[in-house]
Amino acid sequence: MDKVITISRQYGSGGREVGEKLAKQLGIPFYDNELITRAAKESGFAEAAFERAEEKATNSLLYSIAMGMNAYGTQDFGFSSLSLDDKIFLAQSSIIRKVAEEGPCVIVGRCADYILKDKPNVIHIFVYAGLDFRIDRATKLYGISKEKAAEEVLKYDKRRANYYNYHTSEKWATLFNYDLSVKTDFAGIDHAVKTIKDFITV
Repeated sequence: MDKVITISRQYGSGGREVGEKLAKQLGIPFYDNELITRAAKESGFAEAAFERAEEKATNSLLYSIAMGMNAYGTQDFGFSSLSLDDKIFLAQSSIIRKVAEEGPCVIVGRCADYILKDKPNVIHIFVYAGLDFRIDRATKLYGISKEKAAEEVLKYDKRRANYYNYHTSEKWATLFNYDLSVKTDFAGIDHAVKTIKDFITV
């Protein structure tokens, strides 16, 4: 298996677990938070800065204004003129390209599908599920109330969408950007893993 797999996912859909299990079954590296650690080490930025950059993306319009407009569409050109958040995104993008060059792996989130969109032998997966399933999963995993879980699901989906939309100038969760979309509440996490595995090993 010589492919790189990117997994984008709705909050609470189990996309991270799907990615982890898939990587284990295929015997290839799995990258999620490890990308932040490596990007921080190579760029000199603190790990907390990478986490904060994603957390700021709560409102796409305000986020774009606060960050100095879309780094790839307007204002100044050149690395020195970019906002800290854009520099952090570029540092993270560089690491994603590096791990993809190193060989087959599974990369979860962090706009990896967009960053690697022109690279051959990369398969892009989107993992999603119905709202009730995601609320129920968040309740069980994090021990929070149903009301709080519903709040978290919507908040994190919005954050991911705004972060992605800002940095890529494309729309998050647009299904034609992916090679395969898998609905985890249809038959469960393990079935989702098997479906993806069958798809990429054909």
